Amino acid sequence: MPKLKTKSAAKKRFKVTATGRVKVQAAGKRHGMIKRSNKFIRNARGTMVLSDPDTKIVKPFMPYSF
Repeated sequence: MPKLKTKSAAKKRFKVTATGRVKVQAAGKRHGMIKRSNKFIRNARGTMVLSDPDTKIVKPFMPYSF
């Protein structure tokens, strides 16, 4: 059976933790910060863990990460 390819977009955006959860950067912080509240900007700092339904979508894109 041939090797499976990893989606390039997925490997740039997601990291897998040791327990198999998926870490992702917070969304909505690229531009337009003036219209966002300070609370939103503060809470969107750093990384967060993807929810379980979203993890099921991402897992097939990175076959060798899990």
